[in-house]
Amino acid sequence: MIEVANLYQSFGKRTVLQDIHLKIEKNEICALVGRNGAGKSTFINSLLGILPVKKGTIKINGKEKRGISSEIAYLPEKFLLYPSLTGLDNMRFFARSISQTYDEKRMEELLQSVNLWEERHTIIEGYSKGMLQRLGLAVTLYQDSQILVLDEPTSGLDPIGRKEILETLRSLQNKTILVSSHHLDEIKQLCSHVAFLENQQISKYTVADFLLTQKLGENGS
Repeated sequence: MIEVANLYQSFGKRTVLQDIHLKIEKNEICALVGRNGAGKSTFINSLLGILPVKKGTIKINGKEKRGISSEIAYLPEKFLLYPSLTGLDNMRFFARSISQTYDEKRMEELLQSVNLWEERHTIIEGYSKGMLQRLGLAVTLYQDSQILVLDEPTSGLDPIGRKEILETLRSLQNKTILVSSHHLDEIKQLCSHVAFLENQQISKYTVADFLLTQKLGENGS
């Protein structure tokens, strides 16, 4: 589904990613983990096509990817929504950016899935951070891509907001997901594998092997 080979990225004389190899299988949920400044954002932006690939290849569904692709739906850490619009009108706005029409039934299903249907006519300026994050996820899912890239989807949320996002993600069917996260408890709940970015390279583990290799134990956080 996602195959990265020999990826190299640099800024000026500073090498950020070097000889990156990573394969994420269909319907796999993989966490992207690394210290702050390790290059996670650079890797994500390369995957999305925001940063041109300087060296190496990125293949999506077996085809080499050039530029931005509609095959990947992306939820940034801070999704830029329109505060003066309602939740439903935000959905409609972004739906129109994909096509000339929008599917009202699908929007209802997605807003129901993130527990925002009752607040659909509320101006989102009054939404909590958790509600805004769930709305951003609904907008991202409306694109109906098989591949999701999520950048810290629970960042700054309270425990209830985090629980709601994780439940929504666990309920998704037939999606390949790469999720950047600092929370080991979330990774253990949601993911099967970890892509660990360190020293400009990525090593892939099962979650259990990653915890063992890094000596994090069951109580790591």
